[in-house]
Amino acid sequence: MKISLIAAAAQNGVIGINGGLPWHLPNDLRYFKQKTLHHHVIMGRKTFSEFGIAKPLPNRVNIIITRNENAQFAGCLTAHSIKDALLIALHNQETEAFVIGGQQIYLQALPYAHCIYLTQVHATIHGDTFFPSFNQNEWQLINAQPHLPDEKHAYAYTFTQWQRTTQPPKIVKSCEL
Repeated sequence: MKISLIAAAAQNGVIGINGGLPWHLPNDLRYFKQKTLHHHVIMGRKTFSEFGIAKPLPNRVNIIITRNENAQFAGCLTAHSIKDALLIALHNQETEAFVIGGQQIYLQALPYAHCIYLTQVHATIHGDTFFPSFNQNEWQLINAQPHLPDEKHAYAYTFTQWQRTTQPPKIVKSCEL
């Protein structure tokens, strides 16, 4: 199974502020939907809550990571670690699972990732949530599609796709003693 991170980040790494996005980029929202549709999406509880009314993204298997052992989210699967979430997707024979945030979930998933779909927003934005930096010696830029600002997009942005050049560790269930 291919494990991908998908995010939009400003030049200073900002991905959010006060539980929301610090910009409105309709083309990025369409890109996100096109990439993740009919796949498993993995997110933290806070990210799930940020979708407004806390309902699952349609036409995707939503996996919510939470430390709360009793938590249940209508229409979603629940996991208690990034590894458990990836194992659920693997068990369901997913071909590409998408990690969609937030900051801590990206950080935990990065070592397992094969691919990063990163919309680079060409601006320095104030925020309180960040995409983790990654060692670009372990990744190769395989696609970049730049876009200029327009009447619907206040910032220039580039859709980038990065592929890991080293093999990430396999997701395996640890033995219970």
